[in-house]
Amino acid sequence: MKIDTTSPDLSAQIAKAIREAIISGELSVNDRLPSEAELSEQFDVGRTTVREALKRLAAQNLIRTQRGAFGGAFVNKQSFQDAQAAHITTSTLLLSMNDVSFDTAWEARFALEAACAPLSCQRRTADHLATMRAEIHRQGQPGLTDEAFCASDVAFHRALVDGAQNPVLSYQLAGAVEAIEPLMNMITFTARSREAICDMHTSIADGLEAQDSKTVEAGLSALETYTLTLARDVITSRDQQRR
Repeated sequence: MKIDTTSPDLSAQIAKAIREAIISGELSVNDRLPSEAELSEQFDVGRTTVREALKRLAAQNLIRTQRGAFGGAFVNKQSFQDAQAAHITTSTLLLSMNDVSFDTAWEARFALEAACAPLSCQRRTADHLATMRAEIHRQGQPGLTDEAFCASDVAFHRALVDGAQNPVLSYQLAGAVEAIEPLMNMITFTARSREAICDMHTSIADGLEAQDSKTVEAGLSALETYTLTLARDVITSRDQQRR
């Protein structure tokens, strides 16, 4: 492992070198890292700099520390579930900081979800279907707040995605569903018809239960068209009011 000794942030360089060693397989899950003294000597830096690098890696959940005679820093095993929260946060920040248009976000979100539909039709379980039915029932409650409806909307679509039982797809779509869906709801909540959305959700759930991917894809397409048209109308109305 080597670093650029001319870098103004040596701890970041050390953390990067160790992270690359983990990614490349040079360091495997549960491997013990060299001691602070050994890392200090290897990188020719002070132990304070090494400690800061290890803190960076621990914050990324790449390593864990143990005390005692057999303690030290060890490579952590990563899981898709553990990584999802960071992925959702990153996706949300990217959307909010880069002025992504509604059309662009919505196109990506439905293209990704539609890719899950055939797999979810084949592999969904009774639990996935029960979750979707429960959320549809919840969405039909008259006293449900907008925030609760949004959360239920996300839970419904997460069940559809998770029904594909592909952890890579679930991880990738966590950002699309949990970051983009609330953004869409923020724009359309004042104009949308909950009854219409529940009807489309019911059609999607019916298609999954019947293992009919064409029905699911048609339901998603109808939901996409409805939401996109609604959002464009809301945005146009807002622009006209500002003039």
